[in-house]
Amino acid sequence: MRLFARLSELAGMRDRELDAPEGATPREVFALLAQETPGLQAYSDRLMYAVNAEYVPPEHRLAEGDEVSFIPPVSGGERVVRNHI
Repeated sequence: MRLFARLSELAGMRDRELDAPEGATPREVFALLAQETPGLQAYSDRLMYAVNAEYVPPEHRLAEGDEVSFIPPVSGGERVVRNHI
């Protein structure tokens, strides 16, 4: 599995292997990880999930060997207002 942005900071890692039950969903895998790293729980309802580099819904069923990525919300850039005189 791969963790991005703030998730990787909280977990102290970017990549990890995790044995999940057969037919698990990305949401279920994240819940297992969040049990080990409680700070992750705050992101559970705001994630995007990708399997093998393609976005999927949280209920997508995983197959053996799938790479799951967890992507937290990303804030936009700073809004710049320019005054022209």
